[in-house]
Amino acid sequence: MKYLHTMVRVSDLEASIDFYCNKLGLQELRRYDNDQGRFSLIFLAAPGDEEAQVELTYNWDPENYSGGRNFGHLAYAVDDIYETCQHLLDSGVTINRPPRDGRMAFVRSPDGISIELLQRGNALPPAAPWTEMENIGDW
Repeated sequence: MKYLHTMVRVSDLEASIDFYCNKLGLQELRRYDNDQGRFSLIFLAAPGDEEAQVELTYNWDPENYSGGRNFGHLAYAVDDIYETCQHLLDSGVTINRPPRDGRMAFVRSPDGISIELLQRGNALPPAAPWTEMENIGDW
């Protein structure tokens, strides 16, 4: 058995691609548009790690999705948790759970999917402004 991917439904494909690719840093591997089924599948992965993929499913006919928190979360290891969170913050992404411990942070996609960011290796020393930041919402 081999892990292939995790699928999440998205309601705004443009906003989701912007979040996952331009802000979070994933790369689009392939895309499949099904005219008859009226949906698109977009497969993403972290650079250099094409084995662990996220499949964005976009249904062309509008649907409301809720319960992103019920899904759980996607998790990614990052080389520098502070640099990654600063980049996301500068890109307009809310840091729901700041990396006060130098190890873990949470953000949410435009559809409310919780994304966990974990410092690769050992935690970084706690540092401002992250140590003073409060949680925002839930993750």
